[in-house]
Amino acid sequence: MPELLVPPRYDGPGVASIVPALLDAIDATWLPAPVHDARSVVVLVIDGLGFDTLDSHATALAQLRALEGSRVTTVVPSTTASALTSITTGLAPSEHGLVGYRMRVDGAVLNTLSWQSDGRKPPDPSIVQRHAPFRGRSIPVVTKSEFHRSGFTEAHLRGGRFHGWRASSSLVEQCRVLVAAGEPLIYAYYPGVDEVAHAHGLHDGFYEAELAFTDRLVGDLLHVLPGDTALLVTADHGQVHLDPEAWVDIEELADLVDACAGDARFRYLYARRGAGADLLDAARAAYGERAWVRSRDEVIADGWLGPPPAVPVRRRLGDVVLAAHAGTAFIDPALPREARLRSGHGSLTESEMWVPLVAARGVA
Repeated sequence: MPELLVPPRYDGPGVASIVPALLDAIDATWLPAPVHDARSVVVLVIDGLGFDTLDSHATALAQLRALEGSRVTTVVPSTTASALTSITTGLAPSEHGLVGYRMRVDGAVLNTLSWQSDGRKPPDPSIVQRHAPFRGRSIPVVTKSEFHRSGFTEAHLRGGRFHGWRASSSLVEQCRVLVAAGEPLIYAYYPGVDEVAHAHGLHDGFYEAELAFTDRLVGDLLHVLPGDTALLVTADHGQVHLDPEAWVDIEELADLVDACAGDARFRYLYARRGAGADLLDAARAAYGERAWVRSRDEVIADGWLGPPPAVPVRRRLGDVVLAAHAGTAFIDPALPREARLRSGHGSLTESEMWVPLVAARGVA
C-alpha cells in the first residue's frame, strides 16, 4: 500500500494560523473551546510531539489526552526552523523564507538552528527572514536561556520580550508571573521531547520517561494558571523512528549533485550546472520507492511550502527534493554525523504532519 501523503493547510486550521487567530487577524472559531473568551492564553509549543503519540503512549500522556481539541497540520518541511517561524509569523515557509533546517543562501549552506554558514560569516537574520513575528506586537516569549540572542531567535522571535529558563520549573513560574501581570498572550517553548527522541529513538524507556515528564509539565502549568486563562498546547512537527539501517547513502548521485541541504527526511539536492533534469530522473529511478521525489517546480506547484515564493526564497530550495517515506533517511555527505539520529522529521507522512492543538483552562 502506498504511503499516505498529508498536505499542509495554510488557509485555515494549521500551525501557521494559530497566532493570527489569537491576535484577531483571522477567524478563531476553529480554536479549541477553552481558548474562546479567555482573558489570557499561554501557547505552549512542545517540540516534536506528533498527534499520534497521544494514542501510542496514552498512559504517559494522560493529562494531555484530557485536554480539549484535536489535530492540525504543521508546515512543509515538517521541521523546527520552518514550523516555529510559521507559528510566530503566521506565514507559510515560502513566505517567511526559512525553508528547512539547512538551506542555500547566497551560495552557501546555512544551518538555520545554529545560524552558521559553511565557514563564512552568516547572513543577517532580519534579511533572511524579513517578517515581524507576532504581527509586530511585543509578546512575552518564554524559552531556554541559551537561545537568547541566537541568530535563529532573532529570525523567528525578534521583537518579543525574552524570558529565559534553565529548568523546566522556571518555565512554569515565568508563565504564572506573566499571566498574573495581565499579559493577554504568552508564547512558551519546550524542546525536551524532540531532543530525547533524536538521541534515543521512539521505542525505549528514555522516550517514554520524557513523555511522562512533559505530561507533568502540562499539569504543573494548569495548576498555576487561573480559571480565566487558557493553556493552548501544540507542536512544530511529529517524527518517525530511524533504525541504523534506515539511512540511505546518495553517493550514486554524486556526479550530478553540487550540494545537499534540508533534513535527512526532506533532503534538498542542488544540481550541478545543467544537470537538473538528469538529477531528477536519476533520483526517481534510485529512490522513487522510498520517497516522494519532486523537482523544485513541482514542489512549488503543489503548494507544499505555501504560495509561490519570491525569487530569493525559490533559490533556497533544492533542484530536487527527496521527501522520505517512513523508515528512510538520506545522508548528506557533508554532514555524516546526522546519521547518528534515532528519529527524524521533515517529510509529509501522517506521523510528521499531524500535531495536537488542544487546550484547557487553568485550575489555580
